[in-house]
Amino acid sequence: MKGDVRQEMRSLGLDVGDKRTGVAISGPRGLLAIPLTVIAKGENAAIDDIIKLVEQHKIKRIVVGLPRLLNGGLGHQANRVKAFTEELSLRIEQSGIGQIGIELWDERFSTVAAERLMAEAGTKRKKRNQHRDAIAASFILQGFLDSGYSEQNEGAC
Repeated sequence: MKGDVRQEMRSLGLDVGDKRTGVAISGPRGLLAIPLTVIAKGENAAIDDIIKLVEQHKIKRIVVGLPRLLNGGLGHQANRVKAFTEELSLRIEQSGIGQIGIELWDERFSTVAAERLMAEAGTKRKKRNQHRDAIAASFILQGFLDSGYSEQNEGAC
C-alpha cells in the first residue's frame, strides 16, 4: 500500500514437539505466515538454532504454540512447552540480541489442520512427515497474526 509507513514486524511461529520443532516466519509487515523449517534436534540445540534465526531474520516476536487440552486446561505437553519457552526467553536475554516478545498461543488442532491440508493436496505420507511441523507452525503464527492481537500490543514488544 503506497504511503504505508508501518514498521517491519517479523515474527517466528514455533510448533514445539517431542522430537521436532516446526518454524514459520511472517512476512516483513507481519501479515502472512510462511513455513520456514523443521528443527529435529534436542531442546538446547533447537534453542541455539532458533536464536540464530532470530538474529538472521531480525525477528521482533516469537509465537509459541501452547497445546491446550480440549477442555482448555494444560496437560503434560503444555507444561513442557512452557518450560521450553522459559528457557528460550532466558537464552535470548543472555544472548544480548535485544528484547524479543514471546507469546504463547493456543495451538489446538494446528497439527491436524496441517496434516489434512497436505493430504488434500496429495502430498505423499513421507513428505507430510517432513513438513507437517513447519506448516503447523505457520497455522499457529497465522492465527496469532489474524487475531489482531499483534497490532493491539505492538508497543509491548
